[in-house]
Amino acid sequence: MGDLLLAHRVDLGSQLPKGVASGRVAGMVIRVGNTIYTVRLEPYIIGLAVLTLLLGLTTTVYTVQPEFLGVVTRFGKYHSTVDSGLRFKLPFGVDEVMLVPVKRQLKAEFGFGTPGATFHGQHSASEDEREREKSMVTGDLNAATVEWVIQYRIKDPKDYLFNVFDADGTLRAASESVMREVVGDRTVDEVITIGRQDIEHEAQVKLEELIAKYALGLGIDQIQLKNVNPPPRVQPSFNEVNQAQQEKERSINVANGEYNRTVPRARGEAEGKIRTAEGYAIKRINEAEGDAARFNAMFLEYQKAPAVTRRRIYLETVAEIMPQVGRKIILDEAAKQVLPLLQLGDDGRTK
Repeated sequence: MGDLLLAHRVDLGSQLPKGVASGRVAGMVIRVGNTIYTVRLEPYIIGLAVLTLLLGLTTTVYTVQPEFLGVVTRFGKYHSTVDSGLRFKLPFGVDEVMLVPVKRQLKAEFGFGTPGATFHGQHSASEDEREREKSMVTGDLNAATVEWVIQYRIKDPKDYLFNVFDADGTLRAASESVMREVVGDRTVDEVITIGRQDIEHEAQVKLEELIAKYALGLGIDQIQLKNVNPPPRVQPSFNEVNQAQQEKERSINVANGEYNRTVPRARGEAEGKIRTAEGYAIKRINEAEGDAARFNAMFLEYQKAPAVTRRRIYLETVAEIMPQVGRKIILDEAAKQVLPLLQLGDDGRTK
């Protein structure tokens, strides 16, 4: 203490030390009872105090960015969650702040890895681990390689940080378990071809239930299947099957197209012929009814004057038939020889 401060003990009745009285000593005077202490502060003590003050100020003020929430812990225990902006906390490590990106969409990839990923838990580090993740067995005991991706957000920073040791790792383990369960309930054809959307939906529902059960503080935005294929050793055979199925579908589509072109046209033609036949039938019926009505009218007139009606009918019939005859020879009852009257070389206009 002798190097740090110099204290002079004097009585109240005596004279103060010369340095104190003259004001030339840098320090302060402390009175305790009847005793006065003069304390001289060294310059490095003042510098240490100023440095301590600045350090306290720098550890008191902090900023939370717009896409983050700040989780404040006091002596290591959760204290509060603060929004974005300029904030204050207790200095010297009493309060600690962890920034959680609640407005950022995070991604977890399984069976593959996107180059240049910035999020540390986005995909497995080793190729062997990624190969293990995507190797699965379907419900009909066939093998398939399934790659998928999960898009999620942090909904509750407190649960995310304190309920489980590693929320992102727990999410990866739960997602892999759910996907193997869902794929194991389906045939290989459903997994690779027609069942992708059902798998995505069912896996998301089951994973959300697990997240709520474990209180991970996460929310699932989407589960999307990427490359889903049979194992490489059977890939050529599976491609041939797919090609055959595509040819089958193409043939069915061509046949359906031809059916859609031919059948409506045939139905239209049949409908047209039916309408033509119906029109012809109506026409014939009307003509028959008209002829019958005319015959009935004529028959009534015939009954009134049979001879006159018979002669009129005869003359009308002859007038209708005669113009159609090309060559006509009219003889009376006295004619005996017909041949001299015939002119065989003419055009038949001789009467």
